[in-house]
Amino acid sequence: MRILLVKTSSLGDVVHNLPVVSDLRRSFPDARIDWCVEEAFADIPRLHPGVDKVIPVAIRRWRKNLGRIATWRELRDFRRRIAAEDYDVVLDTQGLLKSALIARQAHGQRCGYAAEAAREPFAARFYDASFVIPRNVHAVQRNRWLAAAAFDYPVDLPLDYGIAPPAGERSEWPAGPLAVLFTATSRDDKLWHEAHWCAVAGALRERRLTPVLPVGNSFERQRAERIAASVAGAVVPPSLSLRQVAALIGGAKLVIGVDTGLAHLAAALRVPTIALYIATEPSLTGVYGSGFVRNLGCTGAAPSSDEVLAVAGQALR
Repeated sequence: MRILLVKTSSLGDVVHNLPVVSDLRRSFPDARIDWCVEEAFADIPRLHPGVDKVIPVAIRRWRKNLGRIATWRELRDFRRRIAAEDYDVVLDTQGLLKSALIARQAHGQRCGYAAEAAREPFAARFYDASFVIPRNVHAVQRNRWLAAAAFDYPVDLPLDYGIAPPAGERSEWPAGPLAVLFTATSRDDKLWHEAHWCAVAGALRERRLTPVLPVGNSFERQRAERIAASVAGAVVPPSLSLRQVAALIGGAKLVIGVDTGLAHLAAALRVPTIALYIATEPSLTGVYGSGFVRNLGCTGAAPSSDEVLAVAGQALR
């Protein structure tokens, strides 16, 4: 059997789709499983040994450069690559118009959410088979239940993200016990107050953990360096690739992060993870895993530093 998964973005959504690969591998050990994903997140499915080929797509970048000839050449090349294989099933677990249109470029029976279940109902018009999956369950479960419906296997398989930290990706970060703090996120209203981060980082340092604050851009670096400056021994590393971040997470004793896809990656890697919610609800898209995972806070009710440290103490025990 040849299968193509379409889950392009964002980072957290891509991580949430990893258990689908594990379920398919358990049910069809000899299947070939390919995955179409945004180029920025292509290293996530590459971490799963059950994925045979990753097909990067660059919709985010192409949208910004529609007037360039190179963009249309890349788009043509992408359509050629995704249509090069004959798949038995093309499964779109994203349920957006853009993902449904990508699925239409591939050869095979296209499956996805029914209109009443899709995030964008019009997407269902582009599938050959669609399925009604409840909206009131976690995103990981929705992905898995959709795949179970499309391939007719049990919905109660053990949860398995199927990934491990990549080897040989260690960068210049400190030796010894680490606590990785993801202080940055995509929206300012999801940020946790710097004073809270300083308090948490200081308390973790007293427990002989080195706080490491990865960043993705200059604004995030400025904020992280202000926090690190208040705690002797805290580290803001150089810019890291996604694989290097995964390796850093894998070597940590604890991960604390705001509403960001990297917190979901930590949960998938079974590292004790605490996710902080300030302006969003964690019930359907919070960190989710079989290890120590906790979601704290919700819209309009940010967790306190004392609450976070109490849960951190549980994780470290």
